[in-house]
Amino acid sequence: MHLNPHNFPGKFLHTVIFPRNKQLFSKFSSSCTNIPNITDLLSKQHWSELKTHLKNTNSNTILHQLLTSNSDPELTLRYFTWSQKELKVSHSLEFTFRMLHSLASAKKYSKIRSFLDNFVKNFENYSVSLIFHAISVGGEYFSVNSVIADMLVWAYMKHLKTQLAFEAFKRAGDYGFKLSVLSCNPLLSGLVKEGRVRDMEFVYKEMIKRRIQPSLISFNVVVNGLCKVGKLNRAGDVLEDMKVRGVSPNVITYNTLINGYCKTAKIGKMYKADAILKEMTANGICPNEVTFNTLIDGFCLDGNVSNALRVFAEMNKQTVKPNVVTYNVLIDGLCRDGKVSEANALLDQMVDSGLKLNVITHNALINGFCKNKMMKEACKLFDDMPKQGIAPNVTTYNTLVDAYCKDGNLKDAFALLNIMLGKGVCPNLSTYNCLIAGLCRKGDMEAVKNLVGEMASKNLTADLITYNILIDSLCNKGESRKAARLVVDMSRKGLKPSHITYNTLMDGYCREGNLKAALNVRMQMEKARKLPNVATYNVLIKGLCRKGKLEDANGLLNEMLEKGLVPNRTTYEIVTEGMMEKGFVPDIEDHLYNVKVGS
Repeated sequence: MHLNPHNFPGKFLHTVIFPRNKQLFSKFSSSCTNIPNITDLLSKQHWSELKTHLKNTNSNTILHQLLTSNSDPELTLRYFTWSQKELKVSHSLEFTFRMLHSLASAKKYSKIRSFLDNFVKNFENYSVSLIFHAISVGGEYFSVNSVIADMLVWAYMKHLKTQLAFEAFKRAGDYGFKLSVLSCNPLLSGLVKEGRVRDMEFVYKEMIKRRIQPSLISFNVVVNGLCKVGKLNRAGDVLEDMKVRGVSPNVITYNTLINGYCKTAKIGKMYKADAILKEMTANGICPNEVTFNTLIDGFCLDGNVSNALRVFAEMNKQTVKPNVVTYNVLIDGLCRDGKVSEANALLDQMVDSGLKLNVITHNALINGFCKNKMMKEACKLFDDMPKQGIAPNVTTYNTLVDAYCKDGNLKDAFALLNIMLGKGVCPNLSTYNCLIAGLCRKGDMEAVKNLVGEMASKNLTADLITYNILIDSLCNKGESRKAARLVVDMSRKGLKPSHITYNTLMDGYCREGNLKAALNVRMQMEKARKLPNVATYNVLIKGLCRKGKLEDANGLLNEMLEKGLVPNRTTYEIVTEGMMEKGFVPDIEDHLYNVKVGS
């Protein structure tokens, strides 16, 4: 195509296409060409004869005459594309959409779809507002204009031009053109993929307003988008909207909602996910392996392995066969909970069911053994992996390297690094962070410096974890001022200090007896929009108790409780040892009971 938005002046936009303009129409009529001859040549595809026939004729005049005659719209389209390609003609946007209007009137929808597909793919110079103006003046039939607008939105989405599709959706509303759910669904999906959930909500609400009946796919996409950004109550409302509109939720709808609640499990939403499972089965929707796997994973992430096992039992009861993912999640959950023997038993069950173990299964068990100081078992499993045709990956090596480092066995940790390199497995940032942490514990800062240099040579940049390890090491050595310089350095490099960063530095200053510096760190933290958490208050209260400033410590304790922060076991120990054992009873009225309960 050779459409060019700059080839026609502003006035041409408003006059060239109207047969109502008598002066213009007579101009075209005065050079009238034998249209039957042209359509005959077009139908027979005699291109060379047609080219000769039109040698002294204006190509736009021919297109106008084809559009105003009763010619077959498909032949007009054939002339349009041929004249662009062979004669290098740039037809106006108005003629373009006038032609599409004639195709739509003849119900040649596949031709329109194909044309718009090519148009959207190749022409980005036209604004959506200009295109919609051309649609509106190209024909008077509202339904035909709606078809073209609908297919335009669909074409934009086919080529992943979500912003243009969104603009076209809004413009269609301005003109009153009715779109179909077939074009709206890809738009909803595209907006979710791009993280534009607010715009997705706008489209959904507009669909309802414009009486475009959402389909099951529409609702599922909307629920998914809302769950992704944690708008779980709103997602629940959409579920109710579905029922009101006579659309029954399916297993995907429920799985999406369950997944949304499981992802926020750490703030106590697993009971809601469990309730959705019950609602789902009550409505006659059978849970599948995705449903159960999502719930099991959610409970494991929530540290509630007993409930994960309960869901696993329910899965077997409902004859839904557990897969590799099910077992891997449960084995990992049990290992993290210190229940390595139960994880091993589950491994045997997995093998008996005919499922093949993979690297994730082995990594979970190796991690479990390492966390429980069972290094012999971890190494044996590691050595068995190649025998089973499973190659250890970077996570496998990192787990063992970290365990060796925490055990103070740096010799074996570096030996494993060399094995890793020999096997062609590239160490990543986590590998180096484990080694740096191990060297910091040993106090070998020269080796740390060399390792940081080696990281740089491999194009690995220190991250927040690297800095936190180094800051903690300096604070433990009583060099909090040096640690503070590292905080400045990381900020300059675009890394945002975390709560751990600030709390570690505060603790370092407190242990050095420099309360003023510790409180300054708290001010920096708040300026960076990081509100103090329980750990922050624990550090400062303990620091004040060490200095004998028990009234000030009591004031911070009250402040913490007034802000709704739940004290933990550490808080209780500080209050007991730092205040009560020294004969100071904290003036916290009814809060002391809560401190004990919070433990």
